[in-house]
Amino acid sequence: MTAPDFWSRDQEEIATLTQQRAALQEKIERWEALHKSTEESRLLAEMAVEEGDKGTLLEVDSEVKRIEKDMQQLELQSLLGGKDDHRNAILAINSGAGGTEAQDWVEMLFRMYNRWSERKGFKLDVMDFLAGDEAGIKNVTFSITGPYAYGYLKSEHGIHRMVRISPFDASGRRHTSFASVSVLPEADTDITVEVDEKDLRIDTFRASGPGGQHVNKTSSAIRITHFPTGIVVQCQNEKSQHRNREIAMKLLMTRLYDLEKQKLDQKKQDMHDSQKDIAWGSQIRSYVFNPYRMVKDHRTGVDVGDLDRVMDGDIDLFIDAFLRMQPGQ
Repeated sequence: MTAPDFWSRDQEEIATLTQQRAALQEKIERWEALHKSTEESRLLAEMAVEEGDKGTLLEVDSEVKRIEKDMQQLELQSLLGGKDDHRNAILAINSGAGGTEAQDWVEMLFRMYNRWSERKGFKLDVMDFLAGDEAGIKNVTFSITGPYAYGYLKSEHGIHRMVRISPFDASGRRHTSFASVSVLPEADTDITVEVDEKDLRIDTFRASGPGGQHVNKTSSAIRITHFPTGIVVQCQNEKSQHRNREIAMKLLMTRLYDLEKQKLDQKKQDMHDSQKDIAWGSQIRSYVFNPYRMVKDHRTGVDVGDLDRVMDGDIDLFIDAFLRMQPGQ
């Protein structure tokens, strides 16, 4: 960043390098702070033992527990060594079997990831949104921006299953609903994606979801079709047609980037094809609201009894277990 020509580079490249530098700087500062705290606690404990000061020993014990918690978080970060782990993430949640109940489940999952982002200090931006017919969300696509966002969230890729007494069932029966969560790394500058304008069809249409009088009464929504690949993306969340087009192009570039990445690495299958049907037997995680309350990850075997805490965004236990079971960890 001290190079004379650094700030004259492409803005996206500058943003990426700045983000990587910030992530590395944060790691260094946290390791240095932990080292300092550990040394101070060790010296304080030695003095307290010599003087028989039980009160100080209790303070040291509390500080050591805090240090251990911070160490665990840093250890988790050290597992994020994948090529794309440092990137921002783009998530798409789609409702599956279960009708209105499944659409409500999509909204609950969206809130969970929103709360997780807030806990991390990350930024969440909605790229596309389609409301449910009666309640909830049919599908939503959004980006999460923050250091190693994709590295953390790649563990969420798959089918999520919910079991509960449905508030939409007058008979009070228990329902099982499904939603798929697709996670992609945001496109970056490592792979050049060429897009010819002749290969695109850009359509405008009126937004169908909430967003105010201007959004719903003008043709500001954008749908882009990429003929060579058949990829279709759309954005209708902004009032400005120009802004919707910009976001849709960003989403298209991300999809094309993923296709190029698959060509370079034949071992990686198409992330969307890796998901089975959004239905029974293919789930990666189950969230049970009734007859008991528990969340179980079927890949790692980790289960959590505090369902409310998980739905409020505390999913790091599942992320940690997933990262630790990856080859090479």
